[in-house]
Amino acid sequence: MQTAISFIHVSRHFGEVKAVDDISLDIFDGEFFTLLGPSGSGKTTSLRMVAGFDRPSQGEIFLHGVNVSQLPPYERAVNTVFQDYALFPHMTVADNISYGLMIKKVPKAERLRRADEMLEMVRLPNLGGRKPSQLSGGQRQRVALARALINKPPVLLLDEPLGALDLKLRQQMQIELKTIQQQVGITFVYVTHDQEEALTMSDRLAVFNHGKIEQVGSPAEIYERPATAFVAGFVGISNLISGSAAQAISGSDEAFAVRPEKIHLSNDENPVPEGMLATDGVVREVIYLGMYTRYIVELDLGGELTVAHQNLETTSMDVLAARNQRVRLLWNRSHMRPIGD
Repeated sequence: MQTAISFIHVSRHFGEVKAVDDISLDIFDGEFFTLLGPSGSGKTTSLRMVAGFDRPSQGEIFLHGVNVSQLPPYERAVNTVFQDYALFPHMTVADNISYGLMIKKVPKAERLRRADEMLEMVRLPNLGGRKPSQLSGGQRQRVALARALINKPPVLLLDEPLGALDLKLRQQMQIELKTIQQQVGITFVYVTHDQEEALTMSDRLAVFNHGKIEQVGSPAEIYERPATAFVAGFVGISNLISGSAAQAISGSDEAFAVRPEKIHLSNDENPVPEGMLATDGVVREVIYLGMYTRYIVELDLGGELTVAHQNLETTSMDVLAARNQRVRLLWNRSHMRPIGD
């Protein structure tokens, strides 16, 4: 598999602040790759270094085998889509999309033909004559995407492009972005702090924390087998159990994580089935969320666990009745994930 982007021991320092701290990473041709992390974790700085808007303090960045670490943005074979769209308000949608072709002196008829093709691809046919102010936020984001793709860059960089959209539109655009990426077949590098976006769209993702990469893997690997306590806690909800509680439950004082949806609630005090782990407690809080309910259970051992159950046959009244009830929590030992520091 050919490598599209390589970070080799890359750091970016702003005075004493290590925004990116000695990261090495390969992103492959045709991948939808996400840089995921909280604010200030280094993900956006990493993207900006690929684009050429920032340069590494140390290390090297390669694009398809070419060292671009010190090249200006216009000499790099990438395009960038930003959260604020950056459309020209005085231009029509078609002219915005075909602007890069105009700079390259492509004849007008060819520019408009290709702009129409891009509008079809982003599901905005017949809107080429409108101005950006006449479009919704989601439509403007599609125009920005079409403008970035019309030059057929080998790599497209996307800096939290859906952050300004409402939840339902954001979820819709996640699916459409992935579909478009598969259609055009180029490498997408996507920056977000939203775990659902990362899990929905990515072929692989890198989880950033304090300028370092904590883990790289597929969405299923990151979610099901978190390598560190940070990854377990940041990507979805996870119960982290350590010390004497871990010893009492599993027979080892090694810290482990278990996801809320893997835990079963039971009133049964029979012996624990083989291959299962169990602990007892009292339901302190019940949070009814429509499709599922979240239970916060205070453990006899100390601390608490979060349990998530899908509401297949229960109502809000049924689940709320569980508050203050004693319960046994059970989960399969295979769902217990050892966690490093």
